[in-house]
Amino acid sequence: MYKKIDIDLWKRKAHFIFFKNYKEPFFGITVDVDVTNAYQIAKSREFSFFLYYLHKAITAANILESFRYRIKDGEVLLYDVINASATINRENGTFGFSYIAYHQAITKFIAAADIEILRVRNTDQLLPLISGDDVIHFSSLPWIKFTALSHARNLDIQDSCPKISFGKMTDNKGKKSMPVSIHVHHALMDGSDVGKFIECFQNLLDEKEIDL
Repeated sequence: MYKKIDIDLWKRKAHFIFFKNYKEPFFGITVDVDVTNAYQIAKSREFSFFLYYLHKAITAANILESFRYRIKDGEVLLYDVINASATINRENGTFGFSYIAYHQAITKFIAAADIEILRVRNTDQLLPLISGDDVIHFSSLPWIKFTALSHARNLDIQDSCPKISFGKMTDNKGKKSMPVSIHVHHALMDGSDVGKFIECFQNLLDEKEIDL
């Protein structure tokens, strides 16, 4: 579900009008996040580390209104819930796009993700069974500790979904860190919004207690 934003009353009206017709309206930021606590909890619970931090990232996106804005037919929509569309690697070296419904409880999210991952890995299809604007495009490059990242994009297709990529986790004297790249549509948000996402994501990664 979503509601339409009255652009004439929206505080971002001028920014939306300025950036919405850019050929490339996305901007990106790359940072390292501390995953020491998150890795320990994931392993102690026998959770997939990937699904654990993916859940924290999509939770942060659902907390922040700016990450739930989308542009559709020239209008701005605010979705109630945003889900995850993550790339899933296959043994043959290819990947497929998934659709993983968001659940606040991590056990429900992981259960849904496990079913979808199995489906993707047992097909040769690229696209998910469900698609739409109510997602964030996630990808993981666990082989690379990148410091910057760009995306292949068809600029003729209207797209306003944020794109978040995770890199290789490294360990420095017991402190584990991981690079995260965040690309967002400038007509919908600014650097301060990305900063709020990074702060929220880090706080969730640092949580000692989790909602099972």
